[in-house]
Amino acid sequence: MNAFGDRCLQHHVFHQKVFFLGHISPGLLRLDLHVFSRSDEDSTRNKLKDVESIIRIEDVDGSRLVLEFAEEIERMLGSKMKSVKRLADTAEDADLYHEFNSSLKFDYFNALLVNSMDEEGNFMELGGEFPLEENEHFNKLSVNTLMSDIQVPTNVYNKDPDILNGVYMSEALNDIFINNFQKDATLTWQYIQAATSPKDIVIVVDVSGSMKGLKMTIAKHTINTILDTLGENDFVNVIAYTDYVRYVEPCFKGTLVQADLDNREHFKQLVDEIHVKGEAKVKIAMKESFRILADARANGQGSLCNQAIMLITDGAMEDFQSVFEEFNWPDKKVRVFTYLIGRDMTFSENVKWIACNNKGFYTHVSTLADVQENVMEYLHVLSRPMVINHDHDIIWTEAYMDSVLFKSKAHSLLFMTSVAMPVFSKKKETLSHGILLGVVGTDIPLLEVMKLAPRYKLGAHGYAFLITNNGYILAHPDLRPLYNDGKKLKPKPNYNSVDLSEAEWEDAEDSLRTAMVKGETGTLALDVRATVDKGKRPLFLKNDYFYTTINETPFRTYCETDIDPQHRKFSQLHAVVRYLTGKEPDLECDEILLQQVLFDAVVTAPLEAYWSRLMLTAPGKFLTEVDKENIFTVDHFPIWYRLAAENKPGRFFFYVPYDDVNKGRNIFVAVTSVTVTEGKRTAVAG
Repeated sequence: MNAFGDRCLQHHVFHQKVFFLGHISPGLLRLDLHVFSRSDEDSTRNKLKDVESIIRIEDVDGSRLVLEFAEEIERMLGSKMKSVKRLADTAEDADLYHEFNSSLKFDYFNALLVNSMDEEGNFMELGGEFPLEENEHFNKLSVNTLMSDIQVPTNVYNKDPDILNGVYMSEALNDIFINNFQKDATLTWQYIQAATSPKDIVIVVDVSGSMKGLKMTIAKHTINTILDTLGENDFVNVIAYTDYVRYVEPCFKGTLVQADLDNREHFKQLVDEIHVKGEAKVKIAMKESFRILADARANGQGSLCNQAIMLITDGAMEDFQSVFEEFNWPDKKVRVFTYLIGRDMTFSENVKWIACNNKGFYTHVSTLADVQENVMEYLHVLSRPMVINHDHDIIWTEAYMDSVLFKSKAHSLLFMTSVAMPVFSKKKETLSHGILLGVVGTDIPLLEVMKLAPRYKLGAHGYAFLITNNGYILAHPDLRPLYNDGKKLKPKPNYNSVDLSEAEWEDAEDSLRTAMVKGETGTLALDVRATVDKGKRPLFLKNDYFYTTINETPFRTYCETDIDPQHRKFSQLHAVVRYLTGKEPDLECDEILLQQVLFDAVVTAPLEAYWSRLMLTAPGKFLTEVDKENIFTVDHFPIWYRLAAENKPGRFFFYVPYDDVNKGRNIFVAVTSVTVTEGKRTAVAG
């Protein structure tokens, strides 16, 4: 996570929500006076006058505010990294003191078998009774926070000695999982994944006539599996060759493209269309691949890190040694990994020679079942320098979507990111080989991160957003990653690779995007056109953007009930009451927000009778749960509130809401804002 920005639009201290509702009789434009009264707005203004003596108006300093937000996010992610570091240290020590036992007998909970029974009603082996309880913290999923289980791939024998020894060794992590959760109850899932540094990859596939049939099916699966190992910090291209070179995507000729989700899926579609013909000439394919990688190095493009060629073929028959002498020796800046496809071993020595003499790895892939395991070997080879040096680099994954949150109101905040750290073997006999045991990590919902930049501090039209070091949006109110497929919500194909320029399109010269990607701190003013009411109404605004970098990246709502395990049983309202009455002084609360909520309650007290009467007389309920556009949420200010803030205080703005909720209700809305004054300064109070 690299950059953080917000835009603040007004000197705003208090947010009073003054809402007036009226009816439109069929064919008429008139106010139903039994519902609407100007005196209610006067009551609020008079009440504000009564409390003006204790009001202090402060200017919102966007530059200071964005730095404060960034510091809080850094502290939050810092606590996550400490938890991951404890896991990594424990895992390495557990491996160091574990002696491999080929005859080890050990039972564990297999995630695919827990709570499963056979036909006779007995728990299955490695299943057993595994208590699960619905947990609010895990989005109401059924979980167990005191025990862990192991997910073993279905094509792996679950009692293999390597599996049993690995599981037995990792038992030491259970106490750390529990201890971490007690220290930071906002932690969620733990996971393991492969770890390498950023890389440039050219995938070269033989499409000569000898590759027809099952061989080409295996080759295509191998390419797709390699693509699945890449992330947005990697760069890639795919070349098919016979006696000439053909880029599977001609638009990407001679270059490397970012391995984001869009490009990976695009390559997969093109690879599926490959047909075989002709005679293979591996030499020309190698020349083209070396040229692409050399150009990337020379021009400062690509990942600026590891470079590799992945050669997929059923054999190399020609004189090919000279191409490596010319383009890769003696420095061997490019590793070459070779995948011999099919059961024929006639040319295996040639294919093995290419890999072994270019710091790569040779793999024989004879069936589709061999692909997954054999492809993964290249990750271990690329990670060896990091392992031997014991570089415990923190790894941030690209944003991904949590399907559990699909029903959330905040569709722009569905993403997760994960922070991870590699785990190495510290045994003396393995140090020179560079053994990567795995990666430990935890998930972080971006919804929780954005709670540290609360909307109430930014004004009616202000908002905060996050982007990656590649300029992709992590969180932004205009990000809409889902679409309706019939009655189902589904993620868009490029949901996690939407560039900032697509949301902040007024930044025509990419000045804001460029500064944020470079990790700079600063400000920028832009004239923008914003829309409200689902694009039906434009607003012309002058926005001040404030941005900074997040070098490391705590959750807080009204009151944080997750910090102390004893507080987790409190609801938000219960926590607030206990904090204000002094019964729970140790609760971590947003005191500024609490003060504003209490201020709102005092000022709007005269309207309580009016609102109660309105609920009884208006057709339908007032601000029902389905009337989402009129309710404040984590990433949304209602249209009536935003329109009131943009118009002259005391002057009413009338509009007719037209949507599925209000259709046929003959309703119009009248809104106005009220102000408070301190000395010579005046500010909108709501």
